Amino acid sequence: MEERLQKYISRSGLASRREAEQLILAGKVQINDQIVREMGVKVKPGSDKVTVNGKIIHEEALDYVLLYKPSGVVTTMSDPQGRPTVADLLTDLPGRLYPVGRLDYYTEGLLLMTNDGALTHALLHPSQKIYKTYLARVKGRPSAADLKRLRDGVELEDGLTAPAKVEAVSYDKGDDFSVIKIRIFEGKNRQIRRMCEAVGHPVQHLMRSALAFLSLEGLNPGAYRRLTPEELTRLRSFAVGPKQSK
Repeated sequence: MEERLQKYISRSGLASRREAEQLILAGKVQINDQIVREMGVKVKPGSDKVTVNGKIIHEEALDYVLLYKPSGVVTTMSDPQGRPTVADLLTDLPGRLYPVGRLDYYTEGLLLMTNDGALTHALLHPSQKIYKTYLARVKGRPSAADLKRLRDGVELEDGLTAPAKVEAVSYDKGDDFSVIKIRIFEGKNRQIRRMCEAVGHPVQHLMRSALAFLSLEGLNPGAYRRLTPEELTRLRSFAVGPKQSK
């Protein structure tokens, strides 16, 4: 099956699709010893010989990693400000893995990393209601009415949030903070923080503890593990299946 040249280069682990496009435009890519400078050209994996800067490239084996992202790490592959990135936590792995979705700089927790673009696209598609579970330490003690607002939907500047699953976990009277569990399937920017702020209980600490059926069990901040074959099969079935709660 043919595929676009920039996608093939990306899957080799050599560069991102955008970087691959720049390599093509710069005349640094050849197909069967012929320089290619146009976008949209397709190749036949396993048949065509593709070289970048004179080096033959091959398809990269697909990889799937569950990472415990610490606070103070950027969910990007590089950072112009020189901050630590999730890529820095995976330097001992071959190839390049990319995050499925994002966690903000100060949020820690579960982040799926992979070079499987098709699965990433499927998991992030709006039609999929894949729940993400967060534990939020918030200032004060949310009332029953506050929790109901979070469940029913909170009006933010970019629209009303979808219904969420929310429950109070604990309250520390001495330091006046609560821990609440929130499960959402949306992916608005900094959504949990903005929801809690909107009901008058700013987030002091935030952790994503689960994605669908995946959890952080057995992992410390900064550590990772590969998905098991059973987990991968189940995740793929979620991605291609009908809308459902997970």
